[in-house]
Amino acid sequence: MKAVYIEAHGGPEVLTFGERPDPDVGPTEVKIKVNASALNRLDLYTRAGERGLQREFPPPLILGGDCAGEVIEAGEQVAGLKAGDRVVVNPKITCQQCPACLAGNDHLCPRARFMGSATDGSYAEIAVMPAVNVHAIADEVSYEQAAAVPTTFLPVWNILVRRGQLKSWETVLVLSASAGVGTAAIQVAKHVIGARVIATTSTPEKAAKAKELGADEVINYNEEDITERVRALTDGGVDMVVDHVGADFFAKAFSSLKPGGRYGICGATTGLRTELHLGLLFSRQIEVFGAFMGTKEDMRQIVAVLNRGTIHPVVDRVFPLEEAAAAHRAMEETNFFGKLLLKP
Repeated sequence: MKAVYIEAHGGPEVLTFGERPDPDVGPTEVKIKVNASALNRLDLYTRAGERGLQREFPPPLILGGDCAGEVIEAGEQVAGLKAGDRVVVNPKITCQQCPACLAGNDHLCPRARFMGSATDGSYAEIAVMPAVNVHAIADEVSYEQAAAVPTTFLPVWNILVRRGQLKSWETVLVLSASAGVGTAAIQVAKHVIGARVIATTSTPEKAAKAKELGADEVINYNEEDITERVRALTDGGVDMVVDHVGADFFAKAFSSLKPGGRYGICGATTGLRTELHLGLLFSRQIEVFGAFMGTKEDMRQIVAVLNRGTIHPVVDRVFPLEEAAAAHRAMEETNFFGKLLLKP
């Protein structure tokens, strides 16, 4: 099969497009013809060997996690999936044997692995995944839209729906509306929960797109102070913050919370370290929590609202698989709105 893989860490130039052996399918696994694969920051970190993702070569590693496609073959012990089914993949593989997994808290599995980082991934014509990570999608959902779902909507669902329990009468601040997580957070907060959404972004063009997605107000952080604008728009601040960007905006977003507010963090693309004012944390009774992907039940619920047409994942550009290096460069430049995809 054709695939994009790495045999050493480095920049986009280490991405190789070539032949790799077709993967075998186990008794509890599903073999999928990949029709769309989405890029994530994890792909860039894995390629570069950054943030604890350095590995030894050989063997080569096929990158890529999020993907959607058509089932080619289902293992003999698989129930509910068959050849020809249209599906989307949850790229986080858990052991299903530890106390966390058995309790339904599989997002806390200590032996979790990621497709495309610990195992061969979806930058390929064919991929194999455990059947419990594969979900059927409706005919009305495109493969491109489905591939844009998992790594953006899972942490958002974790923060807004399960952990943060955002209510329809509350207000949420979504940082960086143009990124995949930002576009997902706006849609879940507005169209699934019905809350008021204030988003931030960097240009008038991106602000207009964020409003089209459902944001009630958009703050251009290059022209306005986030904290001051939030206070002008609200009665004392927002109830919740969704942060996937990290250090650069933490102080302003934290100051935008009202007493008793919740701050959910699922990424740190602008930096891993910041300062936290402990006096404000306890005196204003703020809750700060981290979210890393979500549970298998979260994914089931997300696919349900996807299949109903409640959410519409945003795709910026689709690159041919052989142009993966160009797609990586585009992600590093950050001049896009939504997700970047590869298509075999």
